Amino acid sequence: MKKERIFKRKIYERMLEWKRAKDGTTALLIKGARRVGKSTVAEDFAKREYESYILVDFADAPAALWEAVSNISDRNNFFMQLQFIYGVKLHERKSVIIFDEIQKCPEARQAIKYLVKDHRYDYIETGSLLSIKKNTQGIVIPSEETRLTMYPMDYEEFRWALGDEVTIPLMRQSFLDSKPMGDATTRQLLRDFRLYMLVGGMPQAINTYLDTNNLSDVDATKREIIDLYLDDFIKIDPSGKASKLFSAIPAQLTRNASRYQVTSVLGKSENSDTMDELLRNLEDSLTVNFAHHSDNPSVGLPLHTDYDQYKLYIGDTGLFITLAFWDKEVTENLICQKLLSDKLATDMGYVYENVVAQMLTAAGNKLFYHTWPSETSNHNYEIDFLLSRGSKLCPIEVKSSGYKTHTSLDKFCQKFSSWVGKRYLVYTKDLHKDEQTLLLPVMMTMFL
Repeated sequence: MKKERIFKRKIYERMLEWKRAKDGTTALLIKGARRVGKSTVAEDFAKREYESYILVDFADAPAALWEAVSNISDRNNFFMQLQFIYGVKLHERKSVIIFDEIQKCPEARQAIKYLVKDHRYDYIETGSLLSIKKNTQGIVIPSEETRLTMYPMDYEEFRWALGDEVTIPLMRQSFLDSKPMGDATTRQLLRDFRLYMLVGGMPQAINTYLDTNNLSDVDATKREIIDLYLDDFIKIDPSGKASKLFSAIPAQLTRNASRYQVTSVLGKSENSDTMDELLRNLEDSLTVNFAHHSDNPSVGLPLHTDYDQYKLYIGDTGLFITLAFWDKEVTENLICQKLLSDKLATDMGYVYENVVAQMLTAAGNKLFYHTWPSETSNHNYEIDFLLSRGSKLCPIEVKSSGYKTHTSLDKFCQKFSSWVGKRYLVYTKDLHKDEQTLLLPVMMTMFL
């Protein structure tokens, strides 16, 4: 029997801060990919922090609700109708109204300005695909919004879901002290982390894992989520090009190329305006993470960004793995077990690169990378990720094994020595210091 669980999420603390600091002077907008848990956390917050709440789900709203929205400028009447429709009494300054799937009702989003000014109640909006043309055409986007982005559950939230509140603080202390954890401990921690890579951070997939402890069942759940994404892409782009770009991400990463090669996916060069809109829609869906090439690395990374040269990662690595084996009806438990024990023959470098991109994004980082040609061969050097910290750059090289060489990292640090601060090799062994380079087990990426 399936059990409905409310998972502990870090965004909850930021929602509390919004409620305390803003006191109803802005609406809270929670944006994120579909199925990351936006509606669940919004309703849980409403139950815990207010005397009463009304959840208006624009994806499944009664006819009376649409009639009420059409007269939303008459706020007294609008609030009265809401209370009748949902059978909930609202209390001034003690109740919250949740507009779920707000992108489906642009008129309600535009009215936020006036609802907030009215100040009787608080407002939480949740949505995805908030910026595409059909969801914004003809309306004024309110400035009275405090916007939070919600991502799939990060590794610490995953450990919480499994009932473990000890592992991550201990790992964090090891990272802060730059002290190894021991080979045996690291092997177990890496196995635990690979379970997170397989299951992913989508609450529905984690719930299935906790219910069944069966990775094939989890895979089936993830396939349902991917199908939902593909359906969304078809709705916003009937040509199917957005779906193709999304589905090709694992194949593109396996090529180990310095950029996502659109022509190899779509077969021909696209009109630049069409391509720009496709990419904006993909980015707005929050199902993918973009890493842009920095042509001239410096502390101001966005100043030297090449927006025509980029890599794409799936926002959730669990979904990435399922998409990588999309040709099979269900990713068999045998493949899952080999992935779990790190014995799958397939080169797993791209999977580790994807999860590092996911963890860095969840921690609030924009993703940049840098490539440059070797002076002595046809080989290109590449730094997988670049972080800006204070007045310095922190280059990151990702390895899918315990291989400790880091030629690209060394060459980069020589070339940009005056800019480089801390340098990291992310790999699958214990924490270790190699002169100025800190070698980190992949699950510690979350602390960077």
